[in-house]
Amino acid sequence: MPFSVSWHTLLEHLDELPADATLITPLSHSHIHITDIQEHRIIVQFDESTEKRPLQRDQFESLYHQIQTAHDGFDLDRLPPDADPYPAVLSVHPRFEIDEDAGVIAEIDGPTTTQLADTAHEPDTDDDRTEPDGLDVYSDALLLIDALEERIDDLTSFRMTTAPNQTDWMSTRMLCY
Repeated sequence: MPFSVSWHTLLEHLDELPADATLITPLSHSHIHITDIQEHRIIVQFDESTEKRPLQRDQFESLYHQIQTAHDGFDLDRLPPDADPYPAVLSVHPRFEIDEDAGVIAEIDGPTTTQLADTAHEPDTDDDRTEPDGLDVYSDALLLIDALEERIDDLTSFRMTTAPNQTDWMSTRMLCY
């Protein structure tokens, strides 16, 4: 695959990252944020400083070719000084993965992981229901469900021939209290 295709794929995946996404560099374990994505460079900012640093497309291309020619991945210790962010950013690409145990970045055919730090944006696994503000319907619906579950053994056999009117609703509500 030519580098231009990989470059545009990388740019697309970087565009899809949340604005506050944090990448971790493989050697120094510094945290970086993508601040701007341009056609010929990617701007990153390190957490520990306010300095913004441009990462040039031609440097990514050089790293890409090094990875392509390496047999078992490119050895990260061979990176020039200050090049630590390049493999972290390249790992956002779906075909490149950093293996920190082996100290390499390699092109992978299957699913890969990125150097994206775990963030607090993971889905909320709390199953507790919360009542929306200003809506009394929620609590009334819960009361109705409880009343129906107590009085009807098989909800699939329950059929309502007519739609309930407000009087029926009020009498059902009174039964729940």
